[in-house]
Amino acid sequence: MKKSTDELMNILKSKKSVDEYFSENDDEIFFGALSDLINYYIATKKLEKSEVVRKSGMNRGYCYEILSGKKEKNISRDKVIMICFGLGLSIEESEQLLKKSGYNPLYSRDTRDSIIAFSLKEGIGIIDTNIKLSEYNLEILE
Repeated sequence: MKKSTDELMNILKSKKSVDEYFSENDDEIFFGALSDLINYYIATKKLEKSEVVRKSGMNRGYCYEILSGKKEKNISRDKVIMICFGLGLSIEESEQLLKKSGYNPLYSRDTRDSIIAFSLKEGIGIIDTNIKLSEYNLEILE
């Protein structure tokens, strides 16, 4: 995924049909479930699921249910963010995963979201991110 949402919207506006837009941008658009997008990132980043689970800091069984698509509904925003850490996603990729889950993207005016976004940008792990969140008396990711 290389195009911004604004770029995609401009491209969409210029097309005569949605089919033309989809055919030219199919690598930028996901029609599938949350687990499809997660597995796309696992494949493109050449990750092992066990590595994603470990780096996410989540309960092993629960995380595998999300990765396999068995758990698609009622996943909390924090759990989605934890998966972003497990996948080593950029801020932009994380925001796409949040949006696919039905959640708002990271908000830079929010202290907690700012710490999370900075950690994602810098590749800081979830443990150190939680330490920084607790230093600011903010709810940790769990």
